[in-house]
Amino acid sequence: MTLGISGRLTRASIQSPLTPLFLMAAIIVGILALIAIPREEEPQISVPMVDIQVMAPGLAAPDAVELVGIPLETIVKSVDGVEHVYTQAEDDGVMVTARFLVGSDPEDAATRISEKLQANWDRIPVGIPNPKVTVRGINDVPIIVLTLSPKPGAAGQWSDQALYELAGKLRTEMAKVEDVGLTFITGGRPDEIRVQPDPAKLSQFGVPLGSVIEAAGQANRSFPAGTIREGGQAVSVSAGRTLGSAQEVGMLTVRSARGSPVYLRDVATVTQGPREDQSRAWRWAKRNGAWTSAPAVSLAIAKRSGANAVVLSETVLDRLELLKGSLIPNGVDVAVTRNYGETANEKANELLYHLGLATVSIVILIGLAIGWREAGVTAVVIPTTILLTMFASNLMGFTINRVSLFALIFSIGILVDDAIVMIENIARHWSMKDDRSRIDAAVDAVAEVGNPTIVATMTVVVALLPMLFVSGLMGPYMAPIPVNASAAMVFSFFVAVIIAPWLMIRFARQSLDGGHGHAEDGGAMGRAYAKVAHRIIDTRRSAKLFLIWVGVATLLACSMFYFKAVTVKLLPFDNKSEVQVVLDMPEGTSLEMTARALDDIAGVVRSLPETVAMEAYAGTSAPFNFNGLVRHYFLRAKPEMGDVMVTLAHKDERDRSSHDVALDLRDKLKALKLPQGAVKVVETPPGPPVMATLLAEIYGPDAATRQKTAAEVEKIFRSVPYIVDTDNSFGQPRPKLRLVPQRDRIDYYGLSERQIHDSIGALLGSQTVGYAPRGDSRNPLPITISLPQSARSWSQTLASTPVAQSPSGALVELGAVVAATAEKGSPSIFRRDGRAADMVMAELAGDYEAPIYGMLAVNRAIDDVDWAAKGLVKPVVSLNGQPADESKPSLLWDGEWEITWVTFRDMGAAFMVALLGIYVLVVAQFRSFKLPLVILTPVPLTLVGIVLGHMLFRAPFTATSMIGFIALAGIIVRNSILLVDFIRHAQTPGKSLRTVLIEAGTIRFKPIVLTAAAAMIGAATILSDPIFQGLAISLLFGLASSTLLTVLVIPALYIVLRDDEGAPAS
Repeated sequence: MTLGISGRLTRASIQSPLTPLFLMAAIIVGILALIAIPREEEPQISVPMVDIQVMAPGLAAPDAVELVGIPLETIVKSVDGVEHVYTQAEDDGVMVTARFLVGSDPEDAATRISEKLQANWDRIPVGIPNPKVTVRGINDVPIIVLTLSPKPGAAGQWSDQALYELAGKLRTEMAKVEDVGLTFITGGRPDEIRVQPDPAKLSQFGVPLGSVIEAAGQANRSFPAGTIREGGQAVSVSAGRTLGSAQEVGMLTVRSARGSPVYLRDVATVTQGPREDQSRAWRWAKRNGAWTSAPAVSLAIAKRSGANAVVLSETVLDRLELLKGSLIPNGVDVAVTRNYGETANEKANELLYHLGLATVSIVILIGLAIGWREAGVTAVVIPTTILLTMFASNLMGFTINRVSLFALIFSIGILVDDAIVMIENIARHWSMKDDRSRIDAAVDAVAEVGNPTIVATMTVVVALLPMLFVSGLMGPYMAPIPVNASAAMVFSFFVAVIIAPWLMIRFARQSLDGGHGHAEDGGAMGRAYAKVAHRIIDTRRSAKLFLIWVGVATLLACSMFYFKAVTVKLLPFDNKSEVQVVLDMPEGTSLEMTARALDDIAGVVRSLPETVAMEAYAGTSAPFNFNGLVRHYFLRAKPEMGDVMVTLAHKDERDRSSHDVALDLRDKLKALKLPQGAVKVVETPPGPPVMATLLAEIYGPDAATRQKTAAEVEKIFRSVPYIVDTDNSFGQPRPKLRLVPQRDRIDYYGLSERQIHDSIGALLGSQTVGYAPRGDSRNPLPITISLPQSARSWSQTLASTPVAQSPSGALVELGAVVAATAEKGSPSIFRRDGRAADMVMAELAGDYEAPIYGMLAVNRAIDDVDWAAKGLVKPVVSLNGQPADESKPSLLWDGEWEITWVTFRDMGAAFMVALLGIYVLVVAQFRSFKLPLVILTPVPLTLVGIVLGHMLFRAPFTATSMIGFIALAGIIVRNSILLVDFIRHAQTPGKSLRTVLIEAGTIRFKPIVLTAAAAMIGAATILSDPIFQGLAISLLFGLASSTLLTVLVIPALYIVLRDDEGAPAS
């Protein structure tokens, strides 16, 4: 017998002393990899985003775009690796964001952008300040958030300023922990020495504001002046001094118009206290059933690239425990409001448990169905294969996460089949009465089934590997599945031909009497199969009728997508422990109004039984997650903006999923009397985040047309009941007060325009003139000149502030040299890839939660609107690609739809490539072009079970469902190959075709069912996972239907295509 690759490997290893060493080495390196490999909840998607922020003082948004935005776009777009360029412009500033291709290195991206900007900065107009270039990537997302707040009994002792100072010290301590990356503090107010000019006293003492600014700045100045020799020593000389306290600042003298010195404290209030920021943060917590509120400050900690999130989070928390009682006083509570390391470890351990459960279940199945010796071999083969796959996964740079572990769980049932085939054939050869030794018989047995096993293994690999080439954001998310599952299949083959025969020799010390070959009637399962098969293939008419019914059932299953009995969605929501409520009040809303609205929202959130705590942020953003990274939530720092981060009880301690809680919360928030579209409930998206689930980009010839069209589309959005949280990108014009220096007046008084501008900036803004060092390892205090927030309004008092002194000695009031006018600011401008666009954004909740259904409803409504009556042109709706012609209004669907479209398009292409690859493999095996078509016929039959399963579970057909469908192609073809191969070998001149078909089906039915059952067991363990439920349903129900149909459809096809008109099989 020709040994082939399989036989030669078995011959070389079955008696080799290296084989047990190989087994031990495989187990050891696998265990080491399992310990060392980083753990994460989700695969890390590296999408570097480089923000280029440029100030454009005095320019309205349209002018800033033309003068700064467009030149910057052209520079940035020329950088290699940039996929998209987004521009956002408001009055006085522009931000251009370069989104790089998935997988790009963030540091490299920032370097390329900076170099390109420096080389082409001459294109930017004179007078524009240098840009601020910031790169943000997945590693900048905080994995741990520590929130400091006073305990109930110490609320009066700890202000947000004291908490901020404590958080700063804690931040310094946490930076000592290895692998800690970016850290930042949210909430709280730092201390400062604030000089608050009093307009009335400035007039009373004859002191212009300019003198106050000059005195505070010049008096707090110290610099080295050289060295002198004195007493035989070289003495360094310093000139000037630095001020150390508010008292010292208050004792400064300023020059009055009358020439007499005046203490600064006489014309201004000088205090040390918290900075008057336009932001606030506080925390609600439930203790003993009662809710308490207190100021809060959050310290966010990210990890460095490649660091193990689980290890880092444990180290940080250990460090935190050490600091309690020393740095952290007893009156301060430090709550861990985010710990991605803990959730990643919990998810990994849960899935590893499922992996073990699936392994034990399959071993028991093999023991009951075939024999406990084979089960013992299987119990060694499965863990060895999995550990080898872990080792390879670690070498390739993958981590342990839910996706990579799911790949192993669902492949367990497939990879065990190689070993089962080898074990069964070895047992069959041992039972033959011949003169071969057991070793020779085992080698022959492996060689006999070696080539079909290689082809069958390659079939599954060919089905899975094309998924590796899915592009876009879903590519790296899905990559662990084809890589890990394919690696497991390849390792399973080598383990089956090297380890399994060696184990069989050791486990079977006694020769077999009856063997484990199949009985001629296939046992009870075989007899049941024969009974059903007879009815189908006894006549050609019955076979045709059966195939027609199967075809109709498949078409009916496909029609369920059209009738929406099964909906399509990229990925379902996961069951997380946090929900975010985002508040966007109308432009110009004060911080106090925003805080009041957040308190109202918090009141609704407290009514949810699942809520255990929440943090509210007014005028600033909560520590961002991956979703916030893409949506740029970290830039939310205006008085009208707010966040509420809701912490839910652990998923084991609540009955409802976080998605159900979010739906209930959204419904309850409708009762609040807040502006339309101000409140949005944001859930952590499964997989890649987007700007909004439903996103319509409106293009057109000019800004007015775009805004009017967008406003009409927004009304349509609001008319669809399952489209919620609707908003737009341009908002409302922000109210502005413009103070225009009167040039003729300034010249009349002999002043400079700069004096007036500095005075306005100090009065209505905040001007830092220096720093006061404090020693004792404390941060220096900034010395600022500003009015209190309560006095920052254009009034007669403010207008009467003396700002300068004329050459004649007269004081000049601010109102005498400026003219105040109220006006509206420019709406925000958005551009994508060089084209101006306005966006309408929304989420979906209720009957349908996938963007495609919202898009279809909006498209129908757009067709029904009488656009001409509204003086508008009906927009052209596009599903993909920006419009080439911007002279007419157009609507481009983006958001989750873009990722859905790219993912399913690429997966469809991967499926076609997989089928082609499988076809080529089967042609090579059977030397026929027609027979592979028969073998591939059962593939679409999986849809019958898949659709039925999704309907029973009321689950959407997701990307993971599609993965299951593609994987099923390899599994089902594997079973078809085994059946067809047996039919070909069983055909003899004396047997009728029907007899051969019944015999083949009867004998192969049991192993085919066992293979399917093993894969179904692996799938059943992940049925409870929200994200991968679709994969589990596809494998469970798809395998059940296609396995049963395959063993009937292939014989029926033989009868229809090759009927020898023989008598029915007996």
